[in-house]
Amino acid sequence: MSIAAQEAFGDRLPDAVEIRGAEQLRRIIASQMREGEPMTLSLALDGKLQNVTLAPALAASLMEMLRLISSGRGFRMIPVEAELTTQQAADLLNVSRPYLIGLLEDGKIPFVRTGRHRRIRAEHLFAHKEKRDAARSRALEDLAASDALDGLV
Repeated sequence: MSIAAQEAFGDRLPDAVEIRGAEQLRRIIASQMREGEPMTLSLALDGKLQNVTLAPALAASLMEMLRLISSGRGFRMIPVEAELTTQQAADLLNVSRPYLIGLLEDGKIPFVRTGRHRRIRAEHLFAHKEKRDAARSRALEDLAASDALDGLV
């Protein structure tokens, strides 16, 4: 199957060849990465060497994508300016659609209406997720500290 005909990983899991290739490329890139520094890769294209410089953020993003593929998992890339349906947003938060709609109606996540449909900007959803995850993390830290004081740990 040609690369152009292959579906994105959001709709399927990588096959064994893709997993091996991603792991090989991940190891090569990881061996060249230096924290906070751009990295240059030399690629042989049609018998000619071409250098490609990856900024740290691009290298880290590529590494994350390769890590997911090499572990046999699928993924989706969502631009931060994307507008999501309520079902897509609920799936990303791992909550039910009715629960998400409650969050929207309570003003916890901004949204816009397109006709009778609600649309959520990915950046607002990600911001809510970060706040939620930080609150959960603080609560777990508080529980652990409380358990330590009570001698339960």
